[in-house]
Amino acid sequence: MGVFVFLPLVLPLSAWPIARLAERHLHPRTATWLLTGVAGVFAVCSTLCLALLMVVGTAQLPGNPLPDGWSDQEVREAVPYDEVAGRIAIPALFAVLVACTRTAWRHRSVRRRAERALSGLPTTSVAVLPDPTPYAYALPGHRDRVVVTTGMLAGLSSPERRALFAHERAHLAARHHRFLLVVRLAARANPVLRPLRTAVVFTAERWADEEAADAVGDRRTVALAIGKSALISQGSPVATLAHFASPAGPVPRRVAALLGPAPTARIWSPVFTKVSLAAWTAAAGITASALSSANSAITLAVILHAATPM
Repeated sequence: MGVFVFLPLVLPLSAWPIARLAERHLHPRTATWLLTGVAGVFAVCSTLCLALLMVVGTAQLPGNPLPDGWSDQEVREAVPYDEVAGRIAIPALFAVLVACTRTAWRHRSVRRRAERALSGLPTTSVAVLPDPTPYAYALPGHRDRVVVTTGMLAGLSSPERRALFAHERAHLAARHHRFLLVVRLAARANPVLRPLRTAVVFTAERWADEEAADAVGDRRTVALAIGKSALISQGSPVATLAHFASPAGPVPRRVAALLGPAPTARIWSPVFTKVSLAAWTAAAGITASALSSANSAITLAVILHAATPM
């Protein structure tokens, strides 16, 4: 395996440029799909790398249940600095599994609590809560619903309300909570991927903004609805009630984007632009990470098979 087993841990750094540029130069839908896929692949590769190192480290512990041959010198030589890297990988992988499990559990439990809180209301696509605290969010589930309070509706005009509902429905229609969950899990698996998580939170909001603008037919109205919603809900303790629903994101940037021309719907940017070069860099990093992970896994499997007593 050699040093290749460590590459998936650091190669996600190659995705930082595309995380910054995609949200500025690509259509929000394209950027969300791209960055989520990149984060997911890098997270899987880095977790596999930790698992391989953990096997070597566990085999060195006294009283471990693994075959004795797995601690032979020939096996340990497959990993550089095996005594240090192998042992560090054990708590590191455990921490990753705990963090990802907690994130997934919280995602599920918060959604269930929100569904139970709405169980007494009519089963309509919009749930209006008699609450003076202004907030609104999209609640995915067996019955997708937009949840909004009377406090939020009171602060918006009729066209702005339509824009708000269109924005939240866009979140539900595109299943944005799934993108957000993937990047959150990826950032838990490898903290280097946090810039991609932040970028996807923004691009998912921008995606919903653009869908709302298309539905309403007036970009300025959507911009006003976003700005006013952010102002009247500022400091609200339940503005981000649902863990799976993203925060409002950088509101000034979203408003500025809506006051400008609509983004082009092309799938990709022209070659030799900054965003294309950043994407090729990320693609090279993904390829190297995947190949390193596969090479390390196959090599270790062959070595452990040879070291296992028949």
